[in-house]
Amino acid sequence: MADTSFHDVYPPYCCYLNNDTVMSLFQLLVLTVIFLAASVISVISGSTSLITVPVMLMFGIEPHTAIATNMLGLTLMSMGSTVSFIGKGVIATQRLPLLIGLTLIGSVLGALLVLVIPPRSISLVISIAMVVVAFLSILRRDAGLTPATGECSQISEYCGYAATFMLGIYGGFFSGGYVTLLTAAYILLFRMTFIQAIATTKLINFFSSLVATLIFAHQGIVNYHLGLILGLAMFVGGIIGGQLSLRLTNVWLQRIYLAVVAILVIMTLRKSQQQPPSTSLHLITALG
Repeated sequence: MADTSFHDVYPPYCCYLNNDTVMSLFQLLVLTVIFLAASVISVISGSTSLITVPVMLMFGIEPHTAIATNMLGLTLMSMGSTVSFIGKGVIATQRLPLLIGLTLIGSVLGALLVLVIPPRSISLVISIAMVVVAFLSILRRDAGLTPATGECSQISEYCGYAATFMLGIYGGFFSGGYVTLLTAAYILLFRMTFIQAIATTKLINFFSSLVATLIFAHQGIVNYHLGLILGLAMFVGGIIGGQLSLRLTNVWLQRIYLAVVAILVIMTLRKSQQQPPSTSLHLITALG
């Protein structure tokens, strides 16, 4: 019997994912391009994971690994976009310490609850939240376009902090639509402009994704080989998206954001009407 080398089983043009999955370099290239493009646009709109995680599943990546590895990529994307915003005066630093603290706590809870949260209830909540965002955006068309004068009310302030914590839980275990909703919350409750909300949420999302990634890494479900390749693409996409955001006016940022929200409303409502998945891991197919 002829000797069989590693490269006979896993040729050099293949990317080894796990014991059962090998991805060709062409597939890896396609996946990298998708992640790069998704990162550029999602710096403005959020909802990266609603694109990236379902795509990873289509390429045969196991759901646990897809969620965890995508979270590593999100960490690098948020880092890249935040680098673009530092020193530009667009990150709202006044509330930042408390917002980051609430996000860290929420993200830990979310990452730990990934296997036990009922998927049907989460899918329904996200669907309703997207509809509310779209409705409020229509009612308050001028929100986020110009810097607000005066301070926001105490009720709005508290609601903004509560939204940060609750969304942090969701962001910790999946993140699809997390930044989209967080951006809306900061515009409507903290009266930030679009560019301020975009920049601030990217910094917060860095901490949210980092905490979840560390927990997933401890559980041994992060694919570092794939994650670093896709993460590098997302880091570059984050920088490009951040620079693009700084060049666009708040009006154009609003148009892009609302266009994505409208798509998400249609998508999430359509998916929420289908038979719910049996486990929360398959929430990604109910939302993505």
